[in-house]
Amino acid sequence: MDDDGTRGVRGSSADRVPGPALPPPPTAPPRVPAPAAGPDPAATPVEQRPTRPGPASPAEQPVPGAPVDAWLRTPRPPQEPGVWRYGYTPPPPEEPEGVSNRSLLVGALISLLSALLLWSLWRNGYLPYRLVPLKLFTPGEWWNPGTSGGPRTIEGSDALTVYEAILFGLLAYGCGRIGNFSELFRRHVADRGQPFLALAAAAAAGLTQLLVWKEALPVVRPVLVLVASVAGGEIYQSQTVVNVIYAVIAAAVLHPFARLGRWRELIAARRGTAAPAPSGTAAAPATATSADQWPELRTAGWTDAADTLTAEARTGRMNDVDVARLRHAWALATRRPDRLAPLAEAVLRTGGAAALHPSGHRDLPRRGARHDVLTGQVRIGRCADDPHNPYVRRGTGLALEPALLGTSLLAVGPPGAGKTARLIRPVVEALALRALAGQAAVLAVGGAGAPLGPDDAFDVVVRLGHPGSAHDIDLYGGTTDPDEAAAVLAEGLVGDVGSLDSRRAATVLAQLLGPYRAAHGHFPSVPELRELLDGTPAALAGLRASLETAGHHAMLRELDARSRQAGGPGDPAPALADRVALLDRPAFTGFFATGPDARPFSLRALGQHPLRVRVDLPERGHAEASRLLTRLLLAQFTAITAARTDTTLFACLVLDDATHAVTAETVRGIRRLRSVNAGAVLALRTVDDVPETLHTPLLGAVGCTAAFSGITTWDGKRFAEAWGKEWVETREVAQHTVFADQPFTRALHALRKLVTGKAVTTDAVTVRQVERERWSASELAYAVPAGHAVLSLTTVQGEHAPPLLVHLDG
Repeated sequence: MDDDGTRGVRGSSADRVPGPALPPPPTAPPRVPAPAAGPDPAATPVEQRPTRPGPASPAEQPVPGAPVDAWLRTPRPPQEPGVWRYGYTPPPPEEPEGVSNRSLLVGALISLLSALLLWSLWRNGYLPYRLVPLKLFTPGEWWNPGTSGGPRTIEGSDALTVYEAILFGLLAYGCGRIGNFSELFRRHVADRGQPFLALAAAAAAGLTQLLVWKEALPVVRPVLVLVASVAGGEIYQSQTVVNVIYAVIAAAVLHPFARLGRWRELIAARRGTAAPAPSGTAAAPATATSADQWPELRTAGWTDAADTLTAEARTGRMNDVDVARLRHAWALATRRPDRLAPLAEAVLRTGGAAALHPSGHRDLPRRGARHDVLTGQVRIGRCADDPHNPYVRRGTGLALEPALLGTSLLAVGPPGAGKTARLIRPVVEALALRALAGQAAVLAVGGAGAPLGPDDAFDVVVRLGHPGSAHDIDLYGGTTDPDEAAAVLAEGLVGDVGSLDSRRAATVLAQLLGPYRAAHGHFPSVPELRELLDGTPAALAGLRASLETAGHHAMLRELDARSRQAGGPGDPAPALADRVALLDRPAFTGFFATGPDARPFSLRALGQHPLRVRVDLPERGHAEASRLLTRLLLAQFTAITAARTDTTLFACLVLDDATHAVTAETVRGIRRLRSVNAGAVLALRTVDDVPETLHTPLLGAVGCTAAFSGITTWDGKRFAEAWGKEWVETREVAQHTVFADQPFTRALHALRKLVTGKAVTTDAVTVRQVERERWSASELAYAVPAGHAVLSLTTVQGEHAPPLLVHLDG
């Protein structure tokens, strides 16, 4: 990429796209890197949810080297804020709370014993009028006189045999339903999986076959009778026919057990020919209007370009970033019809490499999180199976996207809670991918060595205080207006000093910056600004002489006003000079240059180009200077993004450590970001790192909040107040033991206690609606497990998601 003559100069101007930090990658088609090593939690069942598994999530990005057409066709249905949309399938309906194992087993045993008792009474003739229904539908000459008279003829005996088989089937069915044998089988046999399921079914099948052929179960004789009545008794003269009938009976008895034991699936799995399990996230079949056919290009008449992209997607010469970039480029070109033809020609010429990012990169060197570049989502975890989470969200993936980050995000957690590795880095990675697609610009700020991504994943890497840094930072934000530069610089220098009015500090700076720029054509460097704020006579005299020579009388009045106010009560100049002195250190020599040859990187470029910028701060040796610079970058970002006119590019600032960086003015600026398609991600160790007067305004300014495990109850109280309360239904049950006076009643109570395991009581139930906190301070401090966080999300359209307990796997 052309360096525009800036080679050898630290930084680049606001209206020029900085060159890549490293040489462009090879021209060969890139492949989407695989996720980090280790088991994919998306493919594992939800913890502690064996009976109600949530939807299994597929791979969130194409397999390395695989075509992306199936990935492109995978449905992404609209969902609630934060739901991982790629191939989302809703969970099954919530099941009611089941009975205890003891009650289930005792109930099944009682049902079985009752059925055996009824069948014994039937077979021994102790049930009166048992043959009356049969005699109503058969000829009377088949039966002996009387209601209890047995069969007189062979036909009557055959009818009685079939009649008993039908009644036995009804009795077995009723016993199974009343005893809830299906739930017993599912809970204690099916849930244990293979091969126990197949072995249990085989044992039951063997026992049933034994009982059938011993005629303990009325199966064989009724079947023989029915066959003889239909085909005639002569059919049994053939031994082959008899063997076939016996084989059919044996197969009919085995068939239900084979289905219950899933013998076919087990055999196929043993042979290695098991068919893939049906997945609700399978890609939709290719059609003329499916996404991999690029219907938007075909509708516009560019069939050749659409065919080219379809072929590239199917052959693996495109990756997911190429797809997102070209779709976005086409959407922008449709607004400017004169750009359609050049874009289509570029597609025909270079295929998936058309409309490249200015850096020439088509993908990140490696990815550590799971992304869906088409929607801009990055999956950071899954919602835990916890009563605080709604049932429909338990087990589903949780993802962040620009629609959520546009309301800004505040993450609070102690060191080691995983803020950087599990939240900040995935967000930076997702924004970097979106920048390669031409849809976003990201500025990531952290300490030197913070794991925000490798150098070759960024276009600009600023290492403040490092002599090998190729770029610099503009303290004045790239503006030429002294008042604007003074306002932003004042916030960065003394915005955290509660005793100073930042407006007075901005006035003092403007009284010096304006005259200096009028005299020299640029703003003062750090040493010069320090001398002016200290009121050094030589510096002020030299500036005055330059103004008099150039005839800047208005600026002379500004300088005179500064001279009159210097040294007065409440003069903020000494405090400003002390803060500027933090930057006037030998470690920063050569940085923050402002001369005519200096071109430091300006944050204004973020609003014009899809840049990936990382700023490394020297936190170890210059902690106070790092906080000052963080505060300055936040103030510049909020001011610059609010002033831009073209808001099609999403701009996001990510602060890995926002300690002492938030001021009253930046809180107001954060609140305005969502209206200009921008956002900020702030990470804090505790809310107390922000002035107490700003706790409530800050929590009210951001739309998304995250409380990590290990926060204190004081921080938990602030989150609990910010998340509010909800109406819940409570049931108060007062149990009173029932004492029986009669022997028979006491016997019934004893039987009930044997079945349920509880004494006989009467319940007095009181149901009422009460308002309770969604998460209490104590729960946030002590009930959030390690590796988890509670996230509350809001979109720029105003949609809300309740605070969700999330297991972070980012």
